[in-house]
Amino acid sequence: MNEPRFVPLKSYRELPADVMQQRVDEFEELLQRRRTVRQFSDRPVPRSIIEKCLLAAGTAPSGAHQQPWHFVAVSDPATKAKIRIAAEEEERNFYHRRAPKEWLDALRPLGTDEHKPYLETAPWLIAVFLKRYERLPDGTKVKHYYTDESVGIAMGFMIAAVHSAGLVSLTHTPNPMSFLTDILNRPRAIERPYLLLVVGYPGADAVVPDLVRKPLSGISTFMPP
Repeated sequence: MNEPRFVPLKSYRELPADVMQQRVDEFEELLQRRRTVRQFSDRPVPRSIIEKCLLAAGTAPSGAHQQPWHFVAVSDPATKAKIRIAAEEEERNFYHRRAPKEWLDALRPLGTDEHKPYLETAPWLIAVFLKRYERLPDGTKVKHYYTDESVGIAMGFMIAAVHSAGLVSLTHTPNPMSFLTDILNRPRAIERPYLLLVVGYPGADAVVPDLVRKPLSGISTFMPP
């Protein structure tokens, strides 16, 4: 068993209180402008931008530092078309057969349906896979822990990075998503699809639901008050 190895913390940079406040104010304002978009432009986005967003996601904390994620960034039109066809088939089954009325009622204000043209229009689709375990070079199987929590945190980092870059995104979760494993040729025994993130510029026709986020008092409690 490997013994723990520690090194001095050199990456931390303490900031004056006023700078801290300014930075957190600016970051909160930036994320308040973030909206999920369903009308995308086909305008290209440089691969280097996507690479940095993936690296940002990879800095997320994970259970036992096992980093149980794999990202497949897709810009190939033929592959995006295959993903759209498969996703819309699952979505048709969801909207017209599987979904309970309560779920459909909850989705109605968002105006969603089985049609997903953005899966072809947007310049990038990022398929996120959760890695159940790792295979070491000697064949040893290493189980991963807290995988859902870890990948969920990484996705938060990625979405924030995408928005910080000046782009928009959409989290797409057709159920089931096994078609992503097949189309993208990922190892079925080791990984499972977690989420499909659509990334690009908003289309000229982009609209968003007229929604209001909960205020601080609606999402938090301070003790003492």
